[in-house]
Amino acid sequence: MNDLKKVLILFGGNSSEHYVSCKSAKSVCDFIDRELFDYELVGIDFYNRWFKFLGEMSFLEEGTWKESKIEEIKNIVEYLKSFDVVFPLIHGFGGEDGRLAGMFELFGIKYVGSGPLASAICMDKAMTKAMLERLDIPQVPYVILEEEKTTYVVDGLEFPVIVKPCNGGSSIGISKANDEVELQVAIEEAKKYDSKVVVENFIECRELECAVLKKDGKLVISNPGEIKSSNEFYDYDAKYVNEKSRTVMPEDLSHKTVKMLKTYAREIFEGLDVKSLARIDFFYNEERDELYINEINNMPGFTEISMYPKLIESENLNFRELITILINEAYRGEK
Repeated sequence: MNDLKKVLILFGGNSSEHYVSCKSAKSVCDFIDRELFDYELVGIDFYNRWFKFLGEMSFLEEGTWKESKIEEIKNIVEYLKSFDVVFPLIHGFGGEDGRLAGMFELFGIKYVGSGPLASAICMDKAMTKAMLERLDIPQVPYVILEEEKTTYVVDGLEFPVIVKPCNGGSSIGISKANDEVELQVAIEEAKKYDSKVVVENFIECRELECAVLKKDGKLVISNPGEIKSSNEFYDYDAKYVNEKSRTVMPEDLSHKTVKMLKTYAREIFEGLDVKSLARIDFFYNEERDELYINEINNMPGFTEISMYPKLIESENLNFRELITILINEAYRGEK
């Protein structure tokens, strides 16, 4: 038992992705190798209070963990320092945006995931797009909206458009607008989640994703998976509610397209200084044979239906091996 690495699995947070985080933590607990790791669970509630979770896993799965057996942590830093590695499965604001990473760095705590700067850039879609332009990675036409006015927003764009909060994930707050009236409604919805909004052309395309994993100092870049959304685009309902959505490993993509997608994925991962892992999403216009970057997720979902572990599995690494690699790489400082 003394040889086991002590791992803290951190979940929850005060973002709109709180419940997705709970499901990710439950899945990691189901698959973590208990012959290698001794783990504890800590939940962060919507008021940023930290609690040891000591209850039944069903409460975690259902997102009702606060109703189970919990114990509040008073000295958070000292508690964190008692672990070999922290696995922060916090999606969205407060976790994925680099704030937690900054705290870990400040107190010398080893953790899975990207550093503060890369996390902040990947979380902010406006900053991401600016960095991707410098890397010369193709993107669909877009504008960043920071004011209430909407009349000029679509200059240079064509309806329909997709409207997104600049900060956020799991497709929360995203909607499609076919005209100026719908655009105003979509912007108001997005602004519930962030003061900055991205408006970009809606294109008919296939949605492709690839997984990137740092293993033994080298990058494992998966073949692309394809989203078959139950809805017109891959929104929150299609991701987590509607069971008709599915993911497949397409066999009809040309070698050239797959190679280019992997090249872009490597350039993005390295160019934005992402660490440990990422899921990188692309749009593919089949008629023009063109790829466009959609977004970078530096702490993707780890639920049973999440794309990231499925893509890694296609590289002959199962869920348990994936978790082991991430923890061991973080422990060695090889992120």
